[in-house]
Amino acid sequence: MGILNGVRVLDCSIAMAGPFAAQRLGDLGADVIKVEPVTGEWQRHVSAGGAGGNKVNVSFLSLNRNKRSLAVDLKSADGKQVLLDLVKTADVFLQNYRPGVAKRLGVDYETLSKINPRLVYVSMSGYGEDGPYIDRPGQDLVLQGMSGAMLSAGRLGEPPTAAGQYLVDAVTAYTAFEGALAALFHRERTGEGQLVQVNMLDAITTLQMQELSVFTIGNKPQQRSAEPHAHVYIRAPYGAFATSDGYIIVAFPKLKTLGEVIGEESFLTMMDEVDTWSKRDEIFAKTREKLVTRTSAEWLELMRAADIWCGPVYGYADLVEDAQIKHNGTFVEYDHPTEGRVKTPGFPIKFSKTPSVIARGAPLTGEHTREVLKDIGYDEARIGALEKAGAVKAGEA
Repeated sequence: MGILNGVRVLDCSIAMAGPFAAQRLGDLGADVIKVEPVTGEWQRHVSAGGAGGNKVNVSFLSLNRNKRSLAVDLKSADGKQVLLDLVKTADVFLQNYRPGVAKRLGVDYETLSKINPRLVYVSMSGYGEDGPYIDRPGQDLVLQGMSGAMLSAGRLGEPPTAAGQYLVDAVTAYTAFEGALAALFHRERTGEGQLVQVNMLDAITTLQMQELSVFTIGNKPQQRSAEPHAHVYIRAPYGAFATSDGYIIVAFPKLKTLGEVIGEESFLTMMDEVDTWSKRDEIFAKTREKLVTRTSAEWLELMRAADIWCGPVYGYADLVEDAQIKHNGTFVEYDHPTEGRVKTPGFPIKFSKTPSVIARGAPLTGEHTREVLKDIGYDEARIGALEKAGAVKAGEA
């Protein structure tokens, strides 16, 4: 039994951040009902990497496990009533509509909290519920560009490089997940629900707690230079370096130690807290020149023996086969009814008493419509009438 067993979540979100947050609640045992249009949620029709599937593409599959699907037309009066009836039974309502859409649909916090005062209502947006940017699209890469972080690494004069993950979506998802849990805990103590507002811009900005404090308090300029340092606020050498057969990471070692390992005599007399900043391009360049002379495995063995922070640069194929990843059980495998054997990242938090499990894979559109409606007391005649009117869609099981 999961920690959130007995908690019902209505997931009215689309794309990545909202569905990922709701999935994490489902991973903890919540009954997550994915409320989606009768044509299916947006992500069903847009697959990252062109990775389609038999009936469920990989993007949707990865973000919607441990959910039941209710396909409903919220623009119809009957469909909206279905949702309002569900709200009476819900603990969490999560949406990432553009600002103003929830109110137009009649599913805003003010409306739903009157129906269910104990409801935890999580509202996710790109930039906030109001302000000068509310009409702008909240897309991951757009927010990465606005975050400032893309100018904290790389060479001066070269184009900024985006993160290799859908970073803003992911951190926003975890922020919403955290907010929902905190609000549920508050409700346990007080009995009252509340509105929880999360936006992508604040999520990615506040993630940079240390970096931005160095700028705002330490008054240190965010200045890239000639060499591709991995971060402007960490001393040299800090970055990915080519070896004779690949790349390794070296993370701000003591210069004397590094100099002894790689055979760079000029490092032996440099001062760690002075020269690593004033001579960072020189240090980076000299490190780069030395590291191309041996293989990655040779350098990693030598550096680890000297207690230098270092590591390999993996591709996904390397990561999946890594010994520690396998030991940790980081990936989980399960059988999906239409997609076959599935291997996907699992659960980053391990609970000794209430472990997370995959109760079900990502659902087909409307797969659980009848089941969910019966849960809230609808009889066959009423369900059939809703289907006939197009207010709901009952998909194949």
